[in-house]
Amino acid sequence: MKHIPNYLTAGRILGGVLMFLFLAAAAGGVPFVSESLTPDTQFDLERWALILFVLSCITDFFDGWLARKLNATSTWGVILDPIGDKILICGAILGLAALGPQPQAAIPFAVILFREFAVSALREGAAPKGIKIPVTMLAKWKTTLQMVAIFAELLVGSWAAWGLPAEPEIQGAATNVAHLLLWIAAAITFWTGAEYWHKAHVAIGDD
Repeated sequence: MKHIPNYLTAGRILGGVLMFLFLAAAAGGVPFVSESLTPDTQFDLERWALILFVLSCITDFFDGWLARKLNATSTWGVILDPIGDKILICGAILGLAALGPQPQAAIPFAVILFREFAVSALREGAAPKGIKIPVTMLAKWKTTLQMVAIFAELLVGSWAAWGLPAEPEIQGAATNVAHLLLWIAAAITFWTGAEYWHKAHVAIGDD
């Protein structure tokens, strides 16, 4: 039972990788698979990618909740959890980029990717000095906001695959909402990244 949280986290990592591959395949970027791509297959891949994203997001809640409930918190779980989050979020962003140009989402996508890489490098650099940078509550909400925003972007990106209304007014409104959520998530992402940077600078000093 105590291994269930880690299994869920591992499932999120696998789900994030498969989701990216489905989106890349739907965009025609996977050898052999993409050569026989039909519109129906493309829509199937887009739908499965969104389903995998949602299921993987759900594991993000349950792995931590079960770890506390079962008193099964482990060092391995602490390491895997942020890796799973980053693979899921970054995989979705790269998959969306593969589906087609999204100029309105380019800057928030870049902010999210740059922040995740920068904070990971910051943690890695601080670890040998024995400096730990704890996850803040706002950073946890940041991950939730990212997931909600990217879900909206994935839904808009696979709009036709779900047979949603094709009226430009409806689709356009949904796209605007998705972009707004993404910009909000990117703003919180930037803020938490700046907080981590400041805390690390204070802890490390000018060495």
